[in-house]
Amino acid sequence: MFSVNDEEFEQIVREAIDDIPEKYGKHIKNLAFVVQAEPNEQQRKKLKLHPGVSLFGLYEGIPLTERGSNYNLVLPDTITIFKNTIEAVCNNLAQLGIQVRQTIWHEVAHYYGLDHERINKLQKD
Repeated sequence: MFSVNDEEFEQIVREAIDDIPEKYGKHIKNLAFVVQAEPNEQQRKKLKLHPGVSLFGLYEGIPLTERGSNYNLVLPDTITIFKNTIEAVCNNLAQLGIQVRQTIWHEVAHYYGLDHERINKLQKD
């Protein structure tokens, strides 16, 4: 396990967000990125997470593919990055940066409406 302080972790997250290619990033609207140590009780219940289940990130909101003409005046969707879980699988700063970037990409894919099957297929190609 490798760890950094909260400020360093948040900086790594900001850099990963800034690295989202413009062709995707310019279409991101009404989306907030948040860092938490681990999923809260509400998130665990919503996802039916059992103790010991790891979660690197979580997209909560209405994917772009499901937004209709009535989508307005709503709170931002949220992508939460879970610091403790990511640190638990990393042995150094380079691995931490890679895992954060992969997690952000995965959750942004959900924002664009992709399910896990499609995300996994794209990652293999």
